[in-house]
Amino acid sequence: MPSYTDEGVVLRTVKLGEADRIITVLTRSHGKIRAVAKGVRRTRSRFGGRLEPFSRNSFLIYEGRGELQHINQVESVAAYGSALAASYESYVAANVMVESVDKLLDAAEQMMPQDVQPYYTLLVSALASLARGEHSADVIENSFLLRLLSTGGWAPRLDRCAVCGRQTDLNYFSVSAGGITCSTDRFMDAQEISYDMRVQLFALLKGRWDLLDESRQDKAALNPAIGGIVEEWLQYYIERPVRSLQLVKSVL
Repeated sequence: MPSYTDEGVVLRTVKLGEADRIITVLTRSHGKIRAVAKGVRRTRSRFGGRLEPFSRNSFLIYEGRGELQHINQVESVAAYGSALAASYESYVAANVMVESVDKLLDAAEQMMPQDVQPYYTLLVSALASLARGEHSADVIENSFLLRLLSTGGWAPRLDRCAVCGRQTDLNYFSVSAGGITCSTDRFMDAQEISYDMRVQLFALLKGRWDLLDESRQDKAALNPAIGGIVEEWLQYYIERPVRSLQLVKSVL
């Protein structure tokens, strides 16, 4: 059977039989793959904890003849799991991020493996930043989600009205309109948005951490409405629920 090596991040795992697992991996050069890891659930498995979600590894993969590939060798590149699990907020944010990229790639049509590399780079950067605690979990999560959708061509219009192009009186945000709108052209689903919220959305989309720190008093959490806007934007474009987000709501 043909084989290849590639770097990847584990997105999720599913039990298979008594000792195996099906591992979903976002790889750098081969896109998203699903592969069987034999005996990984046994105590003496040679893979150890390297196939847990959020782990970044170098894989040796045998392609096989069916839909599922086969993981033959795994070497750890970076283990983010323990650092993320130490913080509930970071762990939840990581789950939202990996599930979102997983479902977005499922929804994307005719995407070649090489087209997935920007998503891989973005995910690795976000997980590393989250594990190091460089910014608050809500900031990293919402920035990742906006930039994830932007990578797919779905960035919200934030500098002018998405309907008429006006650059003043930008007091509303509408997902169906494509972003910020003026009072005259606001859609039925539009919600009022402040200037500070516009700055935060722009900073999240562009990775402008300096603007985020300036707009938050004493580095407090984002405006509570921001998370709702980002979630609505995400759900609108991937057209399927993100269970991790629903779990957060049920806990809160």
